[in-house]
Amino acid sequence: MLEGVALQIGLIQQTLTPQLSQATMLVFAGDHGIVEAGVSPFPQAVTAQMVLNFLQGGAAINVFTTQNNMRLRVVDSGVNHQFAENLDLIDAKIALGTRNFLHEPAMTAVQCTQALEHGAKIVDAQIAEGCNVFGFGEMGIGNTSSASCLMSVLCEFSIEDCVGRGTGLDDAGLTQKINVLTQAIAYHHLNGRDVMQALETFGGFEIAMMVGAMLQAANRQCTLLIDGFITTAALLVAARLQPNILHYCVFTHCSNESGHKKMLDYLQVKSLLNMDLRLGEGTGAALAYPLVLAAINFINTMASFESASVLQKI
Repeated sequence: MLEGVALQIGLIQQTLTPQLSQATMLVFAGDHGIVEAGVSPFPQAVTAQMVLNFLQGGAAINVFTTQNNMRLRVVDSGVNHQFAENLDLIDAKIALGTRNFLHEPAMTAVQCTQALEHGAKIVDAQIAEGCNVFGFGEMGIGNTSSASCLMSVLCEFSIEDCVGRGTGLDDAGLTQKINVLTQAIAYHHLNGRDVMQALETFGGFEIAMMVGAMLQAANRQCTLLIDGFITTAALLVAARLQPNILHYCVFTHCSNESGHKKMLDYLQVKSLLNMDLRLGEGTGAALAYPLVLAAINFINTMASFESASVLQKI
């Protein structure tokens, strides 16, 4: 698998001596109107509280990005809170959260386009500072519901195959979540070919902005480190819009959220790690980054049998 990663990044960069520089973790945050329907055990306010925790350095993603010398940038894509200015916060807010997609599309076509464009501009700005490898993470109470609906519609899976416990639903909460999302999918009546309409209907601002960022990062020949369930749902949308994006993606881990393994199988990809994580934030991508570095380092510096004068046959 390390050889595969090394070959992949060499092909991305079109060189036999690939280099990774200024690794940047982009954590996109947004709130979701569907939370009103009781799909999460946590209130919407937790999204803003977690963003503040990121900015104060207290979250798991802070620990892992610091350890692995990755720059962390938090993107306010649409959190229901007004944040003070912070050097590590990118203000790209579309609105104070999406609408409740149980009754209406989560966002307008204009808002969705704005999110895609903001994501591309954010990536361009980081590339201008020397970045050529991006980790993608997210934060948003209710966003496993968005990801589950996107997966169900685009992959044409039953919603039961896509829904998990998210941030810790009990059995009754899981049943409620399945019932709500079943109603939402039936109400909007989309099919797997309606990619942009599905994103507008069920997506979050953070998911749509991540789609735009992923597409631009691949377009600029960067390496994409794909995190867990929600991030892979964004990548699923991006891959429908531009299938070649998969060549630029390293799938870093398989989440413990039940639908993630099914989505990875659908995309016909393998993850580097399987550690039963269900945390989001980009943590799986940050944890796997040292393995990606190891792949680059061995292809660049490890001696071959020939160069080390090792006998290959007796």
